[in-house]
Amino acid sequence: MKDTFLIIRLIGESFRFAWHALKENLLRTALSLLGVTVGIFSIIAVLTAVDGLDRSIKKSLSFLGEKVIYVDKWPWSFGASYPWWKYYQRPYPTPDEFEYLKENLDNMSAISMMDVKGGLTFKYKNNTVGSATSLGITHDHNQISDIEIAQGRYFSAMESEVGRNVILIGDELAKELFGEGVYPIDKEIKIKGIKFRVVGLLAKQGENLLGAPSNDNVVMMPYICLAKLFASSRRGLSPTINVKGYEEDKGLEELEGEVTGLMRRYRGIRPKEDDTFALNRPELFSTLMDGIIGGLNIAGFLIGGLATLVGGFGIANIMFVSVKERTNLIGIQKSLGAKNYFILLQFLLESVFLSLFGGLFGLMLVSLLGFIELGAFELKLGTGNIITGVIISSVIGIFSGIVPAISASRMDPVEAIRTN
Repeated sequence: MKDTFLIIRLIGESFRFAWHALKENLLRTALSLLGVTVGIFSIIAVLTAVDGLDRSIKKSLSFLGEKVIYVDKWPWSFGASYPWWKYYQRPYPTPDEFEYLKENLDNMSAISMMDVKGGLTFKYKNNTVGSATSLGITHDHNQISDIEIAQGRYFSAMESEVGRNVILIGDELAKELFGEGVYPIDKEIKIKGIKFRVVGLLAKQGENLLGAPSNDNVVMMPYICLAKLFASSRRGLSPTINVKGYEEDKGLEELEGEVTGLMRRYRGIRPKEDDTFALNRPELFSTLMDGIIGGLNIAGFLIGGLATLVGGFGIANIMFVSVKERTNLIGIQKSLGAKNYFILLQFLLESVFLSLFGGLFGLMLVSLLGFIELGAFELKLGTGNIITGVIISSVIGIFSGIVPAISASRMDPVEAIRTN
């Protein structure tokens, strides 16, 4: 109990002295703490911006799903030594190949087939919209990609299997067709003169950072329905098979090997022949962005580190002045029985509190950035970054105050009392 009271008293006195230094010498202390404020602001602002960038990128790429391999005709990144016409000659994946993979894959948790088309016109009474995207999907696509339903429901298995004329509609497209605030479920729209019933309204996504496809202006329908709409089109279909692996399959190595083997077997590709399909993975984007984000974090720490170093010297200067001004008081405390560690901790905690004042002001400036409207890019000061700022400020305070605190703790009480 006595030790606890002593610690509370020590912290209270240190805080009081730090507040006194800040209050009595406001301009001097504020200028000295400016380096810490700028440093913490720089570091935490960069970390907050990077977190916002990371969230925005993940939101933009959420339609790709996680731990998914895309079986396609075209690779997402072209090799410099690989002629483009070899890609062009490849066939697109087929529904038969989709069924073959669905029946034979052991390392998958879900599989779907999809195709994306534009150029369709959507009509409801006198309203016509021709700029939306059509997405044909098989039933399990909601296990591959994030499809959030705001109103209504997702396709049933039967509707997907038989190709029932039902659709999910994006928020912006629903407003253009039906009007603001109108409940769209069970309303019918015409696509190529064929009636489709709205069974679900997709949740509003808003803008995204990378300009990636948004569900706000899209119509989703069973894959069979889209295939019927484009059966006579010269463009034809260009589907992709999407295969999701298990969490325990690190790097999806087992799934990738199995998909490769089954596709080569189905297409009759000989051992020495090249693949006639591409296996694309969203991790390519994630790896690239992780490198960029890591570089930004390092740059933020370097820039902010220089400012905090200057701020540390400023706090050390304040503490040396404080020790000199309170030399007589230190002598009195020692003559009354104060131990060296008590004096040391008193000045060390005072230095930490001063540094925290500067750091908290820097964090407050970062929090104000969240009120700036940046469209799809959101700046939000998170709890983790607040804790990081407080820890960095405390460390700066410790390093800045350790030498003045040691010099104060080693003073001779008789000589200290004699000092005017």
